Amino acid sequence: MSLPVLTPESNLSPQYALFINALKVSDFSGDIESSYSARLVHATDNSVYYQLPQAIIYPKDNKDCQIIGEIGQQYPSVAFSARGGGTGTNGQSLTEGIVVDIRRYLNHVLEINVEEKWVRVQTGIVKDQLNDILRPFGLFFSPDLSTSNRATLGGMINTDASGQGSLVYGKTSDHLLGLTAVLANGELVETKPLPIDEAKQKAKGVSQESQIYQQVLASCVGHRDAILTKFPPLNRFLTGYDLAHAYDDGHIDIGRLLAGSEGSLAFITEATLSLDDIAQYKALINITYRSFDDALRHAPQLVKARATSVETIDSTVLNFAKTDIVWHDIHELIADVPESELLGLNLVEYNANSETEMSAHIQQFETTIKQSIESGEGGISGYAITYSKADIQRIYAMRKKAVGLLGKSKGSKKPIAFVEDTAVPPEHLADYIQEFRALLDNHGLAYGMFGHVDAGVLHVRPALDLSDPAQEMLMHKISDEVVAIVAKYGGLMWGEHGKGFRSEYGPAFFGEVLFEEMRKIKAAFDPHNQMNPGKICTPFNSDAKLVSVKDKKRASVERVIPIEVKAAVAPAFECNGNGLCFNYDPTSPMCPSSKVTQDRRHSPKGRASMLREWVRLVVATSPQTLDKTTLTAHAFKTPLWKKCLNTWFGSKEDFSHEVKEVMDGCLACKSCTHQCPVNIDVPEFRTTFLSIYHQRYLRPLKDFLVSNVERIAPLAASVPALHNKIMGSALIKRVMQSTIGYVDMPLLSSPTLAQRTAGVVEPFDMQALRNMNANEQRQRVVIVQDPFTSFYDAQCVEHLVSVIVKVGLIPVLMPFTPNGKPAHVKGFLDKFNDQAKNMAAQLNAIHKLGITMVGADASLVLCFRDEYVKTLGEKRGDFHVHTIDEWLNELPEFENIARTVVNITSRPYTLMAHCSEKTALPQTSARWVSIFKKLGASLLPRASGCCGMAGTFGHEVSNLDASRSLFDMSWSSAFEDQQKSEVLVTGFSCRSQVARFQGTKPKHPIHVIDEILK
Repeated sequence: MSLPVLTPESNLSPQYALFINALKVSDFSGDIESSYSARLVHATDNSVYYQLPQAIIYPKDNKDCQIIGEIGQQYPSVAFSARGGGTGTNGQSLTEGIVVDIRRYLNHVLEINVEEKWVRVQTGIVKDQLNDILRPFGLFFSPDLSTSNRATLGGMINTDASGQGSLVYGKTSDHLLGLTAVLANGELVETKPLPIDEAKQKAKGVSQESQIYQQVLASCVGHRDAILTKFPPLNRFLTGYDLAHAYDDGHIDIGRLLAGSEGSLAFITEATLSLDDIAQYKALINITYRSFDDALRHAPQLVKARATSVETIDSTVLNFAKTDIVWHDIHELIADVPESELLGLNLVEYNANSETEMSAHIQQFETTIKQSIESGEGGISGYAITYSKADIQRIYAMRKKAVGLLGKSKGSKKPIAFVEDTAVPPEHLADYIQEFRALLDNHGLAYGMFGHVDAGVLHVRPALDLSDPAQEMLMHKISDEVVAIVAKYGGLMWGEHGKGFRSEYGPAFFGEVLFEEMRKIKAAFDPHNQMNPGKICTPFNSDAKLVSVKDKKRASVERVIPIEVKAAVAPAFECNGNGLCFNYDPTSPMCPSSKVTQDRRHSPKGRASMLREWVRLVVATSPQTLDKTTLTAHAFKTPLWKKCLNTWFGSKEDFSHEVKEVMDGCLACKSCTHQCPVNIDVPEFRTTFLSIYHQRYLRPLKDFLVSNVERIAPLAASVPALHNKIMGSALIKRVMQSTIGYVDMPLLSSPTLAQRTAGVVEPFDMQALRNMNANEQRQRVVIVQDPFTSFYDAQCVEHLVSVIVKVGLIPVLMPFTPNGKPAHVKGFLDKFNDQAKNMAAQLNAIHKLGITMVGADASLVLCFRDEYVKTLGEKRGDFHVHTIDEWLNELPEFENIARTVVNITSRPYTLMAHCSEKTALPQTSARWVSIFKKLGASLLPRASGCCGMAGTFGHEVSNLDASRSLFDMSWSSAFEDQQKSEVLVTGFSCRSQVARFQGTKPKHPIHVIDEILK
């Protein structure tokens, strides 16, 4: 059968349609998106809940936010929810109304006062982005949450975020000097602590702000004794509306009510924040334990030792970390103890402003810890001290990734965030956790634990399969049971990550009187209940309902999809929403398309969401097919004449087109495959989608050009001069651009690789290789060709051949054979499967002889290790093709010849590695540095994101602007002054991109190695 037309149901109500139309004809200058795809990717956050919004609005300034409120007053049934990074674990920003996304435009630093140590920012700025700007001034914004590379300041304020080091640095609200907020009616207010007499004067007016001050005085001053009695004295105490601090020390500060309000009171657009000095000296002590309980019980002693922070991680999380790219950077910094003695880890940080102060901290610590180890007390198995700030950041990167790493658990049960931020007094933490663990063990649940033991907050995520209704009911039961245990130990359910859908527990916790006061405050700010309704509380005298942990979840929406269908595109269903793919850092390789578009659809999480919904709609439309087969192109074969009709005259509203659009924006760089905590592989399920999509709709000509490049290039290389003359002509360039959709196509190498290596490489003769003895076979190095370096950058392979000869070995050039990577990228799965089988058979034959194989371009070599494994399975065989750096680093002959090099250039080199290579092979840069060091040359890796070429992506006309923007983000600056350091680039596509925008093509490191060996 043919792939059906997919038409999602629209829930756009008349009131929302009227509001959107009114906004469009107003002076609103921001963006308005109401497509199903835009709404879909905002239907989830980092929680288990699902709320499909009516539209997404991106205001550009305060005036836009005011217009939203002013028009909204005309439609009181229209609801809004502000959204920043979307990292909430309890559905705080989810809504069935309108999402107001602050992040896209309101993300600038407005003012920095270094002398007085404060900064004024727009609240869409990301926390790490702000600190990168502040670092040159020796200042930082201290609350340090695990999602700091994608969480916005607005989200931090709305959840009163804290994180690591809160005992010393406090929570976000402790740093609020003032806020700018837009009320539900569009009124702009500025907050700061006011003397109570001044607050009383403000309360005498008739504005919405005056009514707010009236109510705050009545609630926070009038019920002061009850508030102080009810609110526990916890460092991480998060109330929702902070009645305890809105009136404090004779001052009224309504900003303390906005902090932690989860967008239920106003749009917070600007914030003035107090800053801290960056400590001159840091030390991180990594203490290992024989059990997690030992780590927990030792933590209070560490807190008493005046540590800045104490973080803990259990063995479950540590074991997941060891399977992740992050472990490569830090494992040598952890105490060197046997696996059986690393079942718990405490990270103890000390900060100091002098060496003397730091030495005193460390001396006191070591005296105490050595006594404990010698006596055998506390279950301590070892410790290591790290002073390097860069190394400390790497260790914390592992700790910050811990949340996502839990999602790596195998099977249908996944760690779920719903009781993950309970807080109890630190002295009760070990006993509390013991009871908590007993509860989970009684239910037979697996879980991992980590957290801020210094503040009594521990993150616990039980593993459940919410697609099973019984498991969903168990989640609700556990929620109720944990609330009871927390109360027993004098704590609370929401110590760090806000209430969200847990708001239903608020009335029981606060008691009837105080909860009524909170409702009165809500009514003063938002009388029509338009601001994130159902969260925290509802307006006084309203019959509106609170949200509940029993509300709709993503798993229940996807419950209709058969297991075998999910398995066909499993990576899309593995996404747990942690949002690491939203990493703002331009030098991070993670998802370049997300960075350049600032569109959540164009991210791994967005694409996974899109594909899951696409699968759900296919199942709903064609259950008779998909309940009997997995999701493959063979299930949707369509005759060519039907494809033509579908393409030319078919429905333009087919949701498949929206999915296709976001899949086309993927660069297939595969950074998500290795950077994502749960290793979401977007290129893999993207390829599956494209294969199925093009069973219904015709392919563009450019797809056929790319998929056949491994056939075209060898033929063209037989007449390189003629080919280059034709392809270089202005007429053909125009035709390629207008008809095919490609620009800046590379020209063939001339002389060709065959001409360059004639008489140097040994002719490839499989039978002759078989007849050699073992020593002769060890002397051979087979170069496995790829279409790009062999035909378009033959100089690179020529230098590889030369180096092989110089180290005393014999190069053998394997005849060019298509490896299928280009076909895979464009979704020609049948072609890729055939090409992969053929290539694997040849490589296995060489491998069986024990002959070393090397590939010149790492991204093509990685295809053998990834796509071949996923497509061929056991049929792939066990062959291994080395990258150049792997081969040289392991080569004894290279060690020997390196010692003979005497004429070394003093000029330093900078290394920029291919993003796929850096993420799949995390040690690649270190290997290149080691290789150059052996030669006496200096090589410094440079942090960079994607260059913007990514195979053929940058050559497509539709991607040209994005490609250039990506290059400018982190690559162009590296070439501004090459007199100081020559930049070396490992990827063929990266070198092509540099040549296109800089005018000169950089060298591959093997080029320089060849020159040095001369």
